[in-house]
Amino acid sequence: MTENLRVAVIGAGRMGIDHIQRLHRRIHGAKVAAVVDIDQDRARAAVADVPGAIALTDGQAALDHPDVNAVLIATPGFLHEEILHAALEKDIPILCEKPLTPDADSAWRVVQAEEKLGRQRIQVGFMRRYDAEYAQLGELIRSGELGELLVLHHQHRNPNTPPGFTNEMLINDSVVHEFDAVRFFTGEEITSVQVRLGKPTRNAPAGQHDPQHVLLETSSGVLADVEIYVNAQYGYEVATQASFEQGVVSIGNDSGPYVRTQGRWGGKVTPGFVERFAAAYDVEIQAWVDAALEGRIGGPSAWDGYATAACCEAGVEAQKTGAKVPVRLNEKPALYS
Repeated sequence: MTENLRVAVIGAGRMGIDHIQRLHRRIHGAKVAAVVDIDQDRARAAVADVPGAIALTDGQAALDHPDVNAVLIATPGFLHEEILHAALEKDIPILCEKPLTPDADSAWRVVQAEEKLGRQRIQVGFMRRYDAEYAQLGELIRSGELGELLVLHHQHRNPNTPPGFTNEMLINDSVVHEFDAVRFFTGEEITSVQVRLGKPTRNAPAGQHDPQHVLLETSSGVLADVEIYVNAQYGYEVATQASFEQGVVSIGNDSGPYVRTQGRWGGKVTPGFVERFAAAYDVEIQAWVDAALEGRIGGPSAWDGYATAACCEAGVEAQKTGAKVPVRLNEKPALYS
């Protein structure tokens, strides 16, 4: 493929709008050709300042449109499977925001469909892999400069949660990022998940136990833990500390500018994930476009989406039972080796 990507963005919610503007204003080699949303007015508003882009209410109509040769899926996860299969039938580049699908069985069906196609077309939107500090830590781990990686400590904090954010969503919508991060850093599969519920904050809504402590183990025995705290009040912050045989490395902690003025000192905490990972999203989408123009993917695969879905299922089971739950994975197809 040598021509530019002409992208149909499926979903004009917060993430979809962010990607539409990113593709329109900052990404090279691609343009927004269509925006799909069940709300026609919202779709029209999303393309109002994007010359040539059309507003639609049906994803299949976008895939069938002659001016579309790629798709970016930014709908809620329960809507992903149908459009993924339809896009695979078109054999076009696909960027699917996490999750690939909401559960391991449906994610496995997508993996099987892509395997049948015979080449990787799906890139899954785990944007943290494209953050500069995450990338640097990944390179340091792979270099062996500090010896073997032994332990990973993760902190994931949100200021608050929207209405309807359930206990299970702490795993499926939040810790899913740490599941992918652990797999990215170690290059291994997660073999077990355990969840501990301690003293809850009074700021958590009814039915939600927050914070939680998630314990993971990889195939080589690397231990990882996640403090997930989604009603921390003060802002959005994620951090990782990696313990090696010959040192410790921390990323994602307080960063500049660090200001001293009028008897006060300190900095700012980002209000949400879009602001914290804005640069990472730009790198991610550009990597997808560049790779798609060469007939490949530029990041996490459908297998990565499936593996994290399996981790989430184990995490939710562990959350409910308190047990150490094994992560159950099918055999990895050769396509993803």
